[in-house]
Amino acid sequence: MANIYLNKLDRIRAARCEQLGVLVRYADDFVAMCRTESQAKEALRRIGLVMSRPGLTLHPAKTKLVDLRPGKESFVFLGCTIRKKRSIQRKPGTYFVQRWPSPKATKRLRERVRELTGRRQSGKDVKQIVAKPTPVLRGWGNYFRPGNADREFNKMDYFVVRSLRRWQYRRGGQRVTKRKPFTGDQLYGMGLHKLMGTVKYPAQATSRRSSVSRVRENRTHGLKGGV
Repeated sequence: MANIYLNKLDRIRAARCEQLGVLVRYADDFVAMCRTESQAKEALRRIGLVMSRPGLTLHPAKTKLVDLRPGKESFVFLGCTIRKKRSIQRKPGTYFVQRWPSPKATKRLRERVRELTGRRQSGKDVKQIVAKPTPVLRGWGNYFRPGNADREFNKMDYFVVRSLRRWQYRRGGQRVTKRKPFTGDQLYGMGLHKLMGTVKYPAQATSRRSSVSRVRENRTHGLKGGV
């Protein structure tokens, strides 16, 4: 339904507003990337006008102007935090647009892992417990791995291993001192999915060409919006 209503927005932008910047839209979630603050404000005004015709309005909590100049602000789009950061390995003095899992996306996965390794699972076999979060982790990792998620993946791996160790301590009502905790290698050997090391840049990412997530971004302002 959102695509039907917002198809007109796409057509009007392509015909009349291309000079204001680039519009990236997925269903009712979109970002308008502009070179200047004045262009971003004008894009916001025109988008509001176009959407008001079929009776739609921009979501007040999701719509904001963001300054993407180095060291300024960030925004969340499709579960990813978007921000300009320096690339220490490539060019320490140059800022690149990077993306990684948002705090909300990370929180949801942690809650799911807690659910799958909680007290209700205490009486099950360790291989059964390891098998439960594995497809969840693999799906989450496949979605977020095209980007700069190394740090978040590393922290999530640590959290998952720690959660499984807590399950181990509770299992059978035995004391912590009577059971040697699993190591990460042991759990990965049982089939637990490891996120770290799975980050993959898009096809453009080669030694001679930067990935989409690290292309140097000239635009300095963006409009984050949603219906």
